[in-house]
Amino acid sequence: MQQLYARNLRKPFGQCATGVTVVTSRLSNGQPMIVMANSFTSVSISPALVSWNYRSEALGFGAFVKAPYFAIHVLGQCQAALSRQFAASVPDRFAGVDVEEGIGGIPLIKSCGATFECRQWSAVEAGDHVIIIGEVLRYTHNDLPPLVFHAGGYLQWPEGACA
Repeated sequence: MQQLYARNLRKPFGQCATGVTVVTSRLSNGQPMIVMANSFTSVSISPALVSWNYRSEALGFGAFVKAPYFAIHVLGQCQAALSRQFAASVPDRFAGVDVEEGIGGIPLIKSCGATFECRQWSAVEAGDHVIIIGEVLRYTHNDLPPLVFHAGGYLQWPEGACA
């Protein structure tokens, strides 16, 4: 019964449009890590805090939650293909992606709508997820319309909007 309920709950949850974000970090063994997160939110201005949620059973959860630094990238409307690449089960999700090194060696994806480089502030268990709160140490911002996810897919923009 619980499984059926969770599956049915996705539709009403999906009615809330969310910006598409990607979280990157570097694990203790030096391996770069990337996950999709549609749960990004600002928490506080002073101090500057943000949060995102990570499923406890997700691949790499234990190592990722222990990483001292991470970056949240807000994707722009023309980065849907990049979002699909990051969500795919492929050996190297960073293949062909223009990145630079950020604080603590974290990979930073270039040309996003916004990027927040963070130090992990705390991690709070919440059901089948952990809410990860980060202190923003540095950020960048570009005036790009956001990539928006709604009802199981990306919102469609007028043809030529990404040209």
